Order: sequence, then C-alpha cells, then structure tokens
Amino acid sequence: MVGSQASMSPKRSACWVALAPLLCSCALALQGGMLFPRESPSREVKALDGLWRFRADFSENRLQGFEQQWYRQPLREVRAPRGVPESGPTLDMPVPSSFNDITQEARLRNFIGWVWYEREAILPQRWTQDMDMRVVLRINSAHYYAVVWVNGIHVVEHEGGHLPFEADISKLVQSGPLTTCRVTIAINNTLTPHTLPPGSIIYKADTSMYPKGYFVQDINFDFFNYAGLHRSVVLYTTPTTYIDDITVTTNVEQDIGLVDYWISVKGNEHFQLEVRLLDEDGKVVAQETGDQGQLRVPGANLWWPYLMHDHPAYLYSLEARMTTAGPVSDFYTLPVGIRTVAVTESKFLINGKPFYFHGVNKHEDSDIRGKGFDWPLLMKDFNLLYWLGANSFRTSHYPYSEEVLQLCDRYGIVVIDECPGVGIVLPQSLGNESLRHHLEVMEELVRRDKNHPAVVMWSVANEPSSALKPAGYYFKTLITHTKTLDPTRPVTFVTNTKYDADLGAPYVDVICVNSYFSWYHDYGHLEVIQPQLKSQFENWYKTHKKPVIQSEYGAEAIAGFHEDPPLMFSEEYQKALLENYHSVFDQKRKEYMVGELIWNFADFMTNQTPMRVIGNKKGIFTRQRHPKNVAFILRERYWRIANETRHHHSVPRTQCLGTRPFTF
Repeated sequence: MVGSQASMSPKRSACWVALAPLLCSCALALQGGMLFPRESPSREVKALDGLWRFRADFSENRLQGFEQQWYRQPLREVRAPRGVPESGPTLDMPVPSSFNDITQEARLRNFIGWVWYEREAILPQRWTQDMDMRVVLRINSAHYYAVVWVNGIHVVEHEGGHLPFEADISKLVQSGPLTTCRVTIAINNTLTPHTLPPGSIIYKADTSMYPKGYFVQDINFDFFNYAGLHRSVVLYTTPTTYIDDITVTTNVEQDIGLVDYWISVKGNEHFQLEVRLLDEDGKVVAQETGDQGQLRVPGANLWWPYLMHDHPAYLYSLEARMTTAGPVSDFYTLPVGIRTVAVTESKFLINGKPFYFHGVNKHEDSDIRGKGFDWPLLMKDFNLLYWLGANSFRTSHYPYSEEVLQLCDRYGIVVIDECPGVGIVLPQSLGNESLRHHLEVMEELVRRDKNHPAVVMWSVANEPSSALKPAGYYFKTLITHTKTLDPTRPVTFVTNTKYDADLGAPYVDVICVNSYFSWYHDYGHLEVIQPQLKSQFENWYKTHKKPVIQSEYGAEAIAGFHEDPPLMFSEEYQKALLENYHSVFDQKRKEYMVGELIWNFADFMTNQTPMRVIGNKKGIFTRQRHPKNVAFILRERYWRIANETRHHHSVPRTQCLGTRPFTF
C-alpha cells in the first residue's frame, strides 16, 4: 500500500510542525538574481569543495537530527541521549558527489530520508571586518530538499535538487571576532507525488514478509535517485551595493549585432552603470551607460553551433561596472553570444539558417561520483562529443551544472534545457500544488540559464502520462507561463504518447517524440521499425504542422555481446536498430524533421530491476566512456550530415577541443 506521505515528505514531516517558528517556507515568487559567482576586482570566491563531515539519520522516523538539534554543535560531538540508540556514524564525505556509492554500506546506498553535511570554513579577515562587504553562501545543488544553518542559525531552505540557491550570511560572520563559520546542511531525498520529479513512499505492512516499519521509495523514471551535495558549495563576496542580476537578449539587423541588456542593482538607489562589450581580443566594440540599453555591434561575429560555421561559438564579454557616490563599486563580466533562434512550420533556424540537431541525450552520471560534478569527466565527455560530430544534447531529465552550459557556450554545443518534469504518472502530480512547484522550477531554470547562447529551447517535461484528465490544463498553463518568462526561445514538451493526445503538443513550438520500436514492444522484430516510424512522423506532422525532433530512440547493448543474426542486447542488434531508424530519418529530414538525439550518450545507473543489468545499457559509450561499435556508426553519420548541411566548406574529422580565452 502507499503510506501517508506526511510521514516521509521532506517538508511535511512532524519535525516541520515542531520547527515551524524556526524554518521559513519557500518563497512564492523568485526574489533577486542568480548570477554565477565569478571573481572580479570587487568580488572574491571561496569554494568549499573537499571532505565534509556527514551523517545519515537512520532513526526510525528519520527525525533524530531535528529532535536533537544537530545543527547546534559540530556533528562529531553529537551524542544520543541516554537510552536512545545512535542513528549512525559520522563519516568523511567528498563534496561534490552523491553519497550513495562512496561507502561499502548497502543501507546508505539505498537510504531514503535526512542526511546531514557539515563543514567549517576559515574566512579571510577582511570578510569579517569590512562592513561594506556582503558574504554570500551558495549551494549549487542539493538533492532534494535542503535546510541550511550557519553557526547554528537557520539561513535558508530550498526545494529541488538541480538548481542553485543562496543566502546572505554577512550578519552572522561579521558579528564578532570569529574568523570561521560552521555550515550545516540537512538534505532529504524523499520524493512524493508533489516533488519534481515525483515519487511515492510505499510501506510494506506485512510483518511476516518485511521488517517492522519497512518502506521503499517508488519512482517512475529510469535513472538512479542519487542524492547529496552534487555540485560545489561556495562562499563569495560583493559590495553592499551590488549588481544583482543581468538579462541579455540578442538580435541581428543586417550585419549589425544587437545586444539588449537589463541590469538590476541592489543596496542603493543612487548609482551609475557603465556597460562595455569586448570582443575575444579584448577590444571594446560597443559601450553604453544606465541600467538598460542596447549595444550595437557593426560587423558582429555571430555565435554559431559547432560544425555549422568556420568559427563557431564566438563569445563577447559584457563588462558591467557599477559605482556609487562613495567608494563602493562592483564589477561583473558576462559572456555573450550574439545569435537568433526561430521556428517555422518545418524548420528550426539559428541565425536565419536551418539547423539540424544531430546529437545525444545525456545523464549526469558516473562511477563512484554518481551525479557529482567532476571536471575530468566533463572534459572527456566534451571531447567525445566533438569526436562524434555531435552538435547538440538535451539535459535529460533535469538541469545540468552551470559549468556544463558554460562549456556549451564556449564550444558551440546546442542545448535543449530540460526541467526535472519526468515520471509524472500519478493524478496527484497534476494538481495545483504540483503545478505551483513546477512553475517555480521553470522560473528558477530560466533565471539561471537565460543568458546562455547555447540554450536554444526549454523543455518543460518528459513523457508524462496522457491518461490523466488534468494533464491538458496543467501543461497548457506550464508551457504558456514558460513562454512569458522567455519570449525569445521556443518551448517543447517531450512525449511518447499518441499524436492526438491532449497534452502539450498544441501549445509547444517544436514536437519532441520518444519511441522505441522493436525494443519495448515487438521485441526483436527489426522489420517493424520503418513502417511504424514513418507513421509516427506523418501523424504528428499532419496533426500539428510543427517541426519534429526524434528526441529519444535506441536499444540496449552490453559491450562485448555479439550475435549474428542480431539478438536483443547484442551490439549487432543496437547497430541494426539504429540503421533502420536512420533510413527513415534521411527521408523525413528533407521535409519537417529537424533533429535526432540518440538515447543515450553513455550507460548509466538505474534502480535494480529484472530489466536492467547494473543500469541502463543504451549508451553508445559504456559508463566508463569506452565506445561500443555503434559509436562509430553514429560518428560516420553525424559527420556526413554536418558536411551536407554546413554553410561553409567541409571539416575534417580530426576536431578536438582547442584553447580559447575563457573565464569561469
């Protein structure tokens, strides 16, 4: 049976009632900007990566940490009261990483509930003594619900596992002689029908079959629910009057690039703003004053996708300098790519030219680290994308790290930016509470990623159930709201339903379709792929008259398994399945098909089920990034398409990531 969600919900547990006066509820509307922390003449950044103290709350109700107020003292000093069993040991835990695969404890790998992280940070003396300086704590990702204390004082909480949140902690670190601060973060990875992604806690009440109090987390998505501090935690500073947010949109009139900007300043109503746009050589090409305006760049170098132009991914630098009547000033530099995006009835246009997505779907997933951010892995993935001839990917099925998008800007990899709206199959997940949270997540996503030229489209959901009655209203509201947040980018909705289902298709700009012919049905019958795929495309286009992307397709292959004639799970079957799909793609991309994204770039971890052999094996690379045979087939195809659709001369297949001036 499905138990009461109140007992395991990250927000609706008994401790939330008891601690209501202490803990603040989430804001109903976003307050302020979320600029990526960058060092500048007025700003400093201190990363808190490394080993944190870590403790999982294994108590029966998972609330011992709150009941004993673990945040009031260092975790290593926490002791249970006499007669109360200890809830678990205090461990060293690397950040960033998922906690699940770090230890040898099976109960921690599959743990559901509250875990506690703690780290003491030594602050520079000027941070604690300069009253004209703000000190901000920023958590780039905590999955799923997080509550944060500094020196035992509650400062912020956040719902959602893939987007950043922060708190001004100046008063806490500038109030005495201390030069250290203790950061405590409690994280709950429980998923309920109202979280994003949703899930359910299922209690097994039969004590003849299960231990007392036994429960499991039920999910309806096919990747492992990794948890923890997946990205960096940082401290950064700004002046007390500071640049809070920058919004940039771009356009092109003949050969003149147009950069419209809006800048928000907080802390003082009296300030001056100087804005300059610099090219890659550091030359000023346009400048303006004021908190909004337009920068005009004659003969602008446009931002082009990889393999679409001789000089892809050209980035300017927008330098904003804020000054006040006093000594306070603030500097922030934002990379800017000048490009346009448009959609017609049958084309996707970048800078007025037809663009064809030949790319991949990915996951933030790797051995040991789980979803933890890792620079070497990230650079390996981008080198593989270049080798493959891929020009795009979808952030399936959640927002990826900001560093990923910065590299996409730098290297010309086009992004369909997707929110965590995956696994929406329960009626409760389409009510007002879920819709409110889904809208908030889209607001956070657009706020964070709005200035990335690589991001060309928003995706609001992946494969929700079409059988749920409220779905039409839910997704119409969601798509319409996203278009008001950002009118400059198209919006999509990834579906695997019938072409006439009343979900998001009537309201999106591009149709994205997932299908697995001869895999999840008609097992092993490769001969059905082409007729079924042709019918899919023709029905979708006939009904909606919008460009179509094959947003997922593929088959599992266990590296080293070989069968002829091809059998499922062999590398030969994966190859044969793709070749059947590609035959139809080559017909339809001459008409209204504008992209193909293989599922998946690399093998990835999932829950344990009889269908999965240590994870999903649909990758064209193994989880360790070794190529399967099909990677070479796809490489041959992608380079051929690139040379067919390129607007300049062809490119040899020796591309690798070069060195270009860039600042994170």
